[in-house]
Amino acid sequence: MALIPLFAILFFVASPSNAYWPPSPSYRPSSKFRPVNFYKGFRNLWGPQHQSIDQNALTIWLDRTSGSGFKSVRPFRSGYFGASIKLHPGYTAGVITAFYLSNNEAHPGFHDEVDIEFLGTTFGKPYTLQTNVYIRGSGDGTIIGREMKFHLWFDPTQNFHHYAILWRPKEIIFLVDDIPIRRYPRKSAETFPLRPMWLYGSIWDASSWATEDGKYKADYRYQPFVAKYTNFKVGGCSAYASRWCRLASASPYRSGGLTRRQYWTMRSVQKYHMVYNYCQDPKRDHRLTPECWG
Repeated sequence: MALIPLFAILFFVASPSNAYWPPSPSYRPSSKFRPVNFYKGFRNLWGPQHQSIDQNALTIWLDRTSGSGFKSVRPFRSGYFGASIKLHPGYTAGVITAFYLSNNEAHPGFHDEVDIEFLGTTFGKPYTLQTNVYIRGSGDGTIIGREMKFHLWFDPTQNFHHYAILWRPKEIIFLVDDIPIRRYPRKSAETFPLRPMWLYGSIWDASSWATEDGKYKADYRYQPFVAKYTNFKVGGCSAYASRWCRLASASPYRSGGLTRRQYWTMRSVQKYHMVYNYCQDPKRDHRLTPECWG
């Protein structure tokens, strides 16, 4: 019988993540929404020659000529926005695969945005999942990012996993496989997106900043870089819905707030898998981010 080194046993026992990962969500908000046919819910925004549909699974890709993006046909003022996504393996430095809310086309240079972004990586290093919220961004370098970054507890290139944004009037919750990983509460009108936004997805070259602050660039020897999306789930209140529209929820509560178990799971994810929190960055001027106070 092969002997296992003592340090390996100690590492396995001591590693907090091995004890209970992957976590099991106590509630699955994605199960409350029916899948949306891509052609009914979205349209191509750019790079149509780099986009294809097969059995309602969307494939978009980036090469040295272009990337691709899509956009929802309707704007929303709140809701649940989810998709199952599978990422490109191997060297993907400089490449961004995104799923996000924005009103940039309605308010150019002064828009709101809520992001799920996968930051490409080099061989042997994990993808970084970046979540971000910004309000009335100027787009001229003075934009205030509110980034929280995670290394996931699985390889997002091996299988589809479900990623979602829940946007309610008093909070934004980011979820991975129905597990809440971040809650962004509304502290004031100045720090929360309140104008209608559209839902987008895209793949594009962000070599100037995407991987280790731009240290590693997109290398088109490895093109095309492919992202796959399926199981689109969108529910909530469009910009045209009545004031009585029922809000989407991340929990069984009518109030929509997270359960105690969901809060515990979220704190565990942040403890073991979060690799950056803008509120804890000493280089940031937190006078500009009052939601970090207290």
